[in-house]
Amino acid sequence: MKKVIFLSALSFMSFATFAQHEGHAHAAAPAANTTTQAAKAVEAAPAETLLMKEAEYDFGKIAQGKPVTHEFVVTNSGKTAWKLDHVQAGCGCTTPVWDREQSIEPGASAKITVGFNAAAVGPFSKPVTITYNGSQTKVFNIKGEVFTTPAASAPANQGVSELKNN
Repeated sequence: MKKVIFLSALSFMSFATFAQHEGHAHAAAPAANTTTQAAKAVEAAPAETLLMKEAEYDFGKIAQGKPVTHEFVVTNSGKTAWKLDHVQAGCGCTTPVWDREQSIEPGASAKITVGFNAAAVGPFSKPVTITYNGSQTKVFNIKGEVFTTPAASAPANQGVSELKNN
């Protein structure tokens, strides 16, 4: 039994030693290739042509059940016209509205109005993704905190009202 354990430990250590030695030789070659591929991808990537004045908007504290909206302005900084293909909110509580047919010329701007229904109590941070110019995307966020509105005060005590009137 001691021989089996000894031979098992010896073979495990030899496999571990050779595995470590082989790993260094193979790790160096793909790293150089990966760097070259990453550089080509950066060169091939189209320049971002959508600029936003603000990438995040904080609504602050919002009363529960009170819908709020904010208008984001996007500007075409490219050399050709494009349109906003799709604007998608992260959940159903956030609603983006934009002109789906508007062509945005170079240097021109468009507006995206984002609404939040404030139904759930607590802090929130919701992403909104813009797809434009075919397949380019840009993400911006809305955030804030929804608080519960205080319940109505207790009804007036009739007995106290009668005493005051007498």
